[in-house]
Amino acid sequence: MEPFYPLCAYVCRNCFLVQLIAARSGEAIFSEYVYFSSYSDSWLAHVRAYVDAMIPRLRLSSKSFVLEIASNDGYLLQFFRQREIPVLGIEPAANVAKVALEKGIPTRSVFFGSSSAAMLAREVGQADLLIGNNVLAHVPDLHDFVAGVKVALAPKGTATFEFPHLLRLMKGAQYDTIYHEHFSYFSLLSVSRVIAAHGLEIYDLDELETHGGSLRVYLKHKDSGLPDISPAVRELEGRERDEGLGDLATYASFSQLVVRNKREVLRFFLQCADRGESVAGYGAPAKGNTLLNYCGITPDMLPYTVDRNPDKQGTYLPGVRIPVYAPEKIAETKPHYVLILPWNIADEIVEQLSFVREWGGQFVTPIPVPRIVP
Repeated sequence: MEPFYPLCAYVCRNCFLVQLIAARSGEAIFSEYVYFSSYSDSWLAHVRAYVDAMIPRLRLSSKSFVLEIASNDGYLLQFFRQREIPVLGIEPAANVAKVALEKGIPTRSVFFGSSSAAMLAREVGQADLLIGNNVLAHVPDLHDFVAGVKVALAPKGTATFEFPHLLRLMKGAQYDTIYHEHFSYFSLLSVSRVIAAHGLEIYDLDELETHGGSLRVYLKHKDSGLPDISPAVRELEGRERDEGLGDLATYASFSQLVVRNKREVLRFFLQCADRGESVAGYGAPAKGNTLLNYCGITPDMLPYTVDRNPDKQGTYLPGVRIPVYAPEKIAETKPHYVLILPWNIADEIVEQLSFVREWGGQFVTPIPVPRIVP
């Protein structure tokens, strides 16, 4: 029997943190993992640019120490290693950590929290730069995790965290970003509160286009003497309040956008069926599973999807049971439309599959409503 779990987002009326009830534990989700960051060319370009920016900004050198939490397959730390800066990755998924080790990236397969942070601080020292890209949302116990950051960060160190921005998620009807391995969904207002509870503070931020719109926040110890809080932090706090992120009614209205998307996705597939036009999927991301299951898309509507990751090929998408093939399948079947499930990297995928246009095929992204990619 295939297990199903409830998926419902809740908002705290006091701090406005959006969370899921933990239907599955972090150990169950992440001990064996099939997402490898290095399969996305655009993501590699993103983190390379990050490394190029952080080294001069934080004056990192061969005497510095960089620690990344949820370091995956070494996708980011490899660029620090190329600059001869000492690194250590923390990656709980043993199969993914093994790939990083094979690349020569020092990696420990443990879950990060206050106890493991204390162990790391004793054994390898505190980090001058502590990195967490798209990990904060995956943490079941936020307070224990942030307490660990406090322990693992050097007194004058900086920690940076990137995560999808709740404001962009809600305005763009990006409900497919909500899935079981994302326990929390952050605005600047909510994330600041949990960070401040542990003697840390956000002193700067960048608004990014990754994952449909993300924030990168820069953390320091409150007593570190590092730069004052950037005007960008105050500006975004004010903008979030103006957009209603401090009002429960704003969160309730989000569901209306989600229902609209479901109707539009179904309309797209039904119109294709009426015209005798075929649709294939690209990608097997977690977000695609949320969208396809919620919309009730079945193999008669979407016969298959493809993915570059060999670990996903030869499997089925959970719930909808749509098979996953290698990308070459698209050239064999020549569909009229390719539905891009990881729509956040649509430009990269369109470039990879440019041959689809040779037979008049078109690309479609499903969020916020289905639309043709020009």
